Amino acid sequence: MKKVKSRLLAAVIILCALGIYYYTALPALNIHSMDFWFFLIVVVVLAAVFFAVSYVKKEELKYYDLKELKNSGVLKGILAVLLLLVLIFLVGLLLSSPVVNAKKYQQLMKVETGEFTTDIEELSFDQIPLLDRDSATLLGNRKMGSMVDMVSQFEVDELYSQINYQDRPVRVSPLKYADIIKWFNNNGEGIPAYIKIDMATQNTELVKLDEGMKYTASDHFNRNIYRHLRFKYPTYIFNDLSFEIDEEGTPYWICPVKKFNIGLFGGETIGRVVLCNAITGETQDYAIEDVPQWIDRAYSADMLVELYDYYGTLKHGFINSVFGQKDCLKTTDGYNYLAIDDDVWVYTGVTSITGDQSNVGFVLMNQRTMETKFYEVEGATEASAMSSAEGQVQNLKYKATFPLLLNISGEPTYFIALKDDAGLVKMYAMVNVQKYQIVAVGDTVSECEAAYSDLMYENGISESKEDTGDILTIKAPITKIAQGVVDGNSHYYIMVEGSEDIFDIPVTDFIDIIRYDAGDEVSIEYRKGEQTNTVLSLNGVEKPKENTEQNADVNGGTE
Repeated sequence: MKKVKSRLLAAVIILCALGIYYYTALPALNIHSMDFWFFLIVVVVLAAVFFAVSYVKKEELKYYDLKELKNSGVLKGILAVLLLLVLIFLVGLLLSSPVVNAKKYQQLMKVETGEFTTDIEELSFDQIPLLDRDSATLLGNRKMGSMVDMVSQFEVDELYSQINYQDRPVRVSPLKYADIIKWFNNNGEGIPAYIKIDMATQNTELVKLDEGMKYTASDHFNRNIYRHLRFKYPTYIFNDLSFEIDEEGTPYWICPVKKFNIGLFGGETIGRVVLCNAITGETQDYAIEDVPQWIDRAYSADMLVELYDYYGTLKHGFINSVFGQKDCLKTTDGYNYLAIDDDVWVYTGVTSITGDQSNVGFVLMNQRTMETKFYEVEGATEASAMSSAEGQVQNLKYKATFPLLLNISGEPTYFIALKDDAGLVKMYAMVNVQKYQIVAVGDTVSECEAAYSDLMYENGISESKEDTGDILTIKAPITKIAQGVVDGNSHYYIMVEGSEDIFDIPVTDFIDIIRYDAGDEVSIEYRKGEQTNTVLSLNGVEKPKENTEQNADVNGGTE
């Protein structure tokens, strides 16, 4: 009876241990999951332990009958199963690796050749994302610190997913419980808000929800988002989750499901995407080709970069990628994001695998569809461009962020934010990709672009010394007018009917502006700016050429 009780107790303990392990580790019940094979190995090891415990003699619990245990057919069978599992795992690793499947890995991603000026349109200044993730984090934490009713209970999560929201480049991140005690105090209502940062205007907003988010990474037990997904989809192997909002601002978790195309563990892509409403926990399961348009991130940037590296390095097999390295290309260190046609594309340079200081081109990879385009544009690596930009402001010791690739007057151009020691963006730089000695800096994007256009003219790249951004026109009555002084010069700032923009009109360029008042109709040609629009003509009177050239000389003075 005691032996039966000891066996029963051992069985209960082992089952509890397995249950706790599954509840905490959350392995997918899928043969393609390495965690699943580890789980099976743990089960077999515990079975061996349980069987060994059963050999404890009736009343003597101090030693085992080792001889009888050693000759046991059951134990031998358990050990044979364990050995078989380990063998299958190791063989599966080998047969899934690029060593024996180089051609299959190289063909995982299809790469098209793109036309730079056709595929990448020139952006207006108010659509250029000026912030990187670190700067967005600073703004988010600063905004959270000003919310006295929440800051003691919640913090901002570190996610800061970059998405397109209503045709704007934004980063979004949910709040999270500050600690376990704060979770006990607030989990009934859920997390009440998320942070939304416009990457172009730097406007930071804490969006409060009518109903709190109940399913997040900082929740515990069954409302933890990872546990919630595992119990609903026990066989799915999820890639990195991202946080997004739909066009109405409803928060969702985007949960890509891995697809294994080579052997047991190799050739990872995305086969499905699960959407989970962060408020209600309701889920929707889509095949990757059926994912809604508003979703921006099914493929993580790291997965896309890895897939392109397979494409670039394995063209002539695995051995060549290690030794001969003929025609081997790889992505550069780092990436950034571009918004094109309501999708987010990962940008990174492509260079020789030998790691020289020049790029042979760059790639854009769609985070929703995996569509990939290669652009053959030889030029400086991003690191070289960053060094060039820092050299222009070396006296200020600003640090360059990873570049964003822009189309400026048909020229591939690195756009770089320059930050001080506190991590705040202080200036901007533009570096020509093909001629990276052409570097312009400015305190604003428009000032930087004007200096860059001037330098391209001086170096024979463009035929016009004028700023070549899109020129817009508007004709409407003035609704508001105000006067200010900038660097000792008078400026009039006006708003017109049907527009929320502010137009900057220097009195030295347009003296007739003093004749106008609210209600008077004006016709304006202008270029978009970050905060105010630059006026080029007022009621048919153009800005004087000499002032334009003087401004270009001043803006280019940091060359």
